[in-house]
Amino acid sequence: RTITACIPPKKNRKSKPPYDWHLYKKRHLIENMFAKLKDWRRVATRYDRCAHTFMSAIHIAASFIFYLKE
Repeated sequence: RTITACIPPKKNRKSKPPYDWHLYKKRHLIENMFAKLKDWRRVATRYDRCAHTFMSAIHIAASFIFYLKE
């Protein structure tokens, strides 16, 4: 299928296919951000009915998470 893997193989696998380490690092950062956003109950359960209100809640949560990181 000509798809490049971006997840590293298990350590005990005998034939290890190549993977893009830099792409995996970026993917891991994005997955961690989604995990942190799901800690916010309002975002995880999607209380807001309107799309723009939901997106603004995501922006507020992401800004707050970024602020706490520094």
